[in-house]
Amino acid sequence: MPRALILAAGRGERMRPLTDTLPKPLLCAGRRMLIEWQIEALAKAGFRDLVINHSFMGERIEEALGDGRRYDVRLRYSHEPTALETAGGVAQALPLLGDDPFVVVSGDIHTAYDYAKLLARVEAIQRQPERQVAHFVLVDNPPWHSGGDMGLADGFITQSGPKLTYGNIAVVHPGLFARIEAGTWLKLFPWAYQFVDAGRVTGEHFRGDWDNVGTPAQLAALDRRLA
Repeated sequence: MPRALILAAGRGERMRPLTDTLPKPLLCAGRRMLIEWQIEALAKAGFRDLVINHSFMGERIEEALGDGRRYDVRLRYSHEPTALETAGGVAQALPLLGDDPFVVVSGDIHTAYDYAKLLARVEAIQRQPERQVAHFVLVDNPPWHSGGDMGLADGFITQSGPKLTYGNIAVVHPGLFARIEAGTWLKLFPWAYQFVDAGRVTGEHFRGDWDNVGTPAQLAALDRRLA
């Protein structure tokens, strides 16, 4: 069964004061919690074994979502006493994710991206991990990040060329993170660029609806649109 990790350990500083009393993934837009949109989209695509990492008020996330039965998934949790950033969070959750490639998505994005498209990427990385170790989904640069993050050429991620924005959606091989000691604080970038430079990271450009909900104004705008 394909697995996915939903990242939900961020403090949500830019979302304050809303996140002073509630973890950011539990904030609502369109009458659903942000993280529920992700759970339901992953389940629809066939990802029913899900791990959620959390830190700040993490117990509230577990109380709100439970074991996942009402979403027809299995939910397990990776707690971080102190938030470990993306790469550190993935490394911490590895014991729950197994030896096969898995999807990693942020719990605070909302997107029309069809996660079922990633099933083929999971299989490709599993077949030939020596050639491909990750796949990143890129999106058009939003106004608040006009410079983008990375390029895309002939289906591979690059550090050169016109830049697009990393959409916080990826497939990764667990071996990438095996040498990161549990409890290590580490951002995904620039650490992951070593694999990009080696030509082992594929990518795609998704042009559909995508929101990274970072501020109260962005949350309100998404809520209006979904309503």
